[in-house]
Amino acid sequence: MQEEKRENFFTELLKFGILALVIVVPIRLFIAQPFIVSGVSMVPTFEDAQYLIIDEFTYHFEKPSRGDVIVFRYPKDPTQFFIKRIIGLPGDQVHISSAGISVTKEDGTVLDLDESYVVNQGNGNEQTYTVPENSYFVLGDNRPESSDSRAWGFVPRENIVGRAFVRLLPVQTAALFPGFATEPQ
Repeated sequence: MQEEKRENFFTELLKFGILALVIVVPIRLFIAQPFIVSGVSMVPTFEDAQYLIIDEFTYHFEKPSRGDVIVFRYPKDPTQFFIKRIIGLPGDQVHISSAGISVTKEDGTVLDLDESYVVNQGNGNEQTYTVPENSYFVLGDNRPESSDSRAWGFVPRENIVGRAFVRLLPVQTAALFPGFATEPQ
């Protein structure tokens, strides 16, 4: 009788393990993945060592939007992952000055970005960037401390892993769509 209980236990444990793999592996590979923020380029939106879940699913059905906080493979070394905010979409002209950032869309519409989430100002030298097709212009929210499109160029669409979906840790800062900013398109 004892031997039968032990066999049932191991059979149930094996079933549970297989079921967990069938559920967890596809979610981890195709829908969401964990990400730990490293550095201060996104302060105050994200602090160093915060634990995020990245939504990998949405961008299969819709294009990334201005204001989205994304995780992507660094264009100069795809083994590294960065987190930044999308400022310029394909075809946009991004104008950076000491007064702020404006974007001229392909149709000629000019948007003055409301960047109330940026606390530590310092956009760098006055500059204009034209975003190529299938690429994005990204900036960190902590402008003086961010290595971003101003320094190394545009992020190709295929390098984008996903957008910040949930901040889990530390618990007191937990949030859904952390860093969400409604920006005009």
